[in-house]
Amino acid sequence: MNHPRISARVRRIKPSPSSAAADRATALKRQGRNIVSLVVGEPDFDTPANIRAAALKAMDKGATRYTMLPGSVDLREAIAAKLKRENNLVYSPSDIIVTNGCKSGIYSALEATIEAGDEVIIPAPYWVSYPDMVIACEGIPKIVACPESQGFKISPEQLKAAITNKTRWLIINSPSNPTGASYSAAEYRKLADILARHPHVLVMTDDIYEHIRFDGRTTPHLLNAAPELADRVLAVNGVSKTYAMTGWRIGWIAGPSDLIGALNTLLSQAAGNACSISQAAAVEALNGDQSFVTESVAIYRTRRDRMLTRINQIEGLTCLPPDGAFYLYVNCAGLIGRKTPAGAHLETDGDVAMYLLESVGVAVVQGSAYGLSPYFRISIAASLDVLDDGINRIARAVSELR
Repeated sequence: MNHPRISARVRRIKPSPSSAAADRATALKRQGRNIVSLVVGEPDFDTPANIRAAALKAMDKGATRYTMLPGSVDLREAIAAKLKRENNLVYSPSDIIVTNGCKSGIYSALEATIEAGDEVIIPAPYWVSYPDMVIACEGIPKIVACPESQGFKISPEQLKAAITNKTRWLIINSPSNPTGASYSAAEYRKLADILARHPHVLVMTDDIYEHIRFDGRTTPHLLNAAPELADRVLAVNGVSKTYAMTGWRIGWIAGPSDLIGALNTLLSQAAGNACSISQAAAVEALNGDQSFVTESVAIYRTRRDRMLTRINQIEGLTCLPPDGAFYLYVNCAGLIGRKTPAGAHLETDGDVAMYLLESVGVAVVQGSAYGLSPYFRISIAASLDVLDDGINRIARAVSELR
């Protein structure tokens, strides 16, 4: 019998659309095309000097060997202190596990808990990897469309309707990728009232953008509004976005001891500990000078405000102001049905994204990748010169539609 070389679980999933868009833009640049890429979701700043220095110091001291699998004691203590100081959440270092980036942590948490056929509620728009992670773990993504009219957030009524006896997880990302939408404590409380009736449902909070918000407020956590849910919530976070440390690959998960123990068992066979040098750098990120965070968020806010003004001046495009993160989720419904100079009709947001790339060399990610159309996402993690160039090109492309 001729068996496929690739497993069914891998054949069921697709590559990350945002990574694919970034790769396509890079390939066109290598061909000599002048491309403005507004795709990549990572800070355009260097990792702060004090954090880099901590990594060098760790290497000089010989901290280049295995750490404890859940992470070094120093880092887990720093994470516990951060959670208490910034989020008013109390965790023992033993209830925290350090992972090779948040992405690995989220996937591993699903792998450790999902049985075939279990359902995972994912509000859309969503980070592109959530559904395929669930599928790879033989679960079923239960996508709940959260329209712009409700701020791209799941309502209690939608949550109630989505829960079944097969529901294993609800995933919440706040502030979110791609919309920047952020849940308030009051909104969390209403969702918690629904969850209280369904004790079999676990909740994963993806808090990676918590510090990148534009109203000067502290991002509330679900467990601030509903501490009674602590025995079924995994809080996922990391240093990548806040401290411009995407390449260092340090995330963490805090939660109930049984779930953290299961993760420890799984990762002992699947990955091992996170990089020892990166862990030392992350300790400095959490315990050291925090001025970079304030300064970078102020820059993101300036970019957001400028790009919002520019986008909303382009006929056919609108954009809801994001609460946080560093993306704009642009409504392009006004372009659907228009004709390009070459005579092609724009029928989907994918067509819009391809038109912008081919006609004026601007790379964006289509809204269908995030589960809600017709939109496209642009990243504001780029200089104002690059962003202005990109918006000028988009305006020109839109003006040439008929």
